[in-house]
Amino acid sequence: MNTTWLIVVIILAVVALAVIATVAYLTSRRRHREHLRERFGPEYERTLAETGDRRATEAQLAAREKRHRQLDLRDLDDHERAHFHDRWLRVQGDFVDDPDRAVERADALVAELMTARGYPVGDFERRAEDISVEHPDVVQHYRAAQQISAANAHGRVDTEELRRAVTSYRSLVEALLDGGPPQRSDDSSPDNQTRADTTETHP
Repeated sequence: MNTTWLIVVIILAVVALAVIATVAYLTSRRRHREHLRERFGPEYERTLAETGDRRATEAQLAAREKRHRQLDLRDLDDHERAHFHDRWLRVQGDFVDDPDRAVERADALVAELMTARGYPVGDFERRAEDISVEHPDVVQHYRAAQQISAANAHGRVDTEELRRAVTSYRSLVEALLDGGPPQRSDDSSPDNQTRADTTETHP
C-alpha cells in the first residue's frame, strides 16, 4: 500500500512538473511573441504574410535582433550630421529639375549614411532587415522607395511616384540622422516643389 501511494505521488509530481514546464514554456513564447510584435510592428505582419508561418516569422525576427546586437553602430558627430543634412537638402532642391536623378542620389545617399552609421550595405533586403530592428515603421517607406527606384530604372514611373520615393527616402534619412526632418525652411521639399510645378513636372 505504501509503495502504491509512493508511486502515485511520484506520478503526480512528474505530471505537475510537466504542467509547470509547459505553462512556463507557453508563457515564455507568448512574451517573446508580444516582444517581437511590439518591436517590429508592421514588419512583423509583413514577414508573417511572407512566410505564412508564425514560428518561422518569429525565428527570422529574433535572428535579426541577434545580428543587430552584433553590429558596431555609431552615432554621427556634428560635422558628419551637418554634411549629410546638407547633401540631402541638395537632393530635395534638385528634384523639380531632375526627379529621376534625385531618386538615384537619394538611394545612394541612404547607402552612404548607413555605412557611416556602421550598417553593412550588401544587398537591399539585408539593409532593410537591419534597419527594421530599430526603425520598423520607417523600413516600410524604404521598401516602397526602393520598389519605385527599381521600376524607374526601367522607365515605368511617373513624377508623382518619384516624389513619393524621395519623400520615403527622406523618412529614412531623418531616422538615420537621429534628428528632425532634414527639410528646408523655404518649403522646397519634394512635396511642396512638385505641387508648385505640377504642370511642368508631370508628363
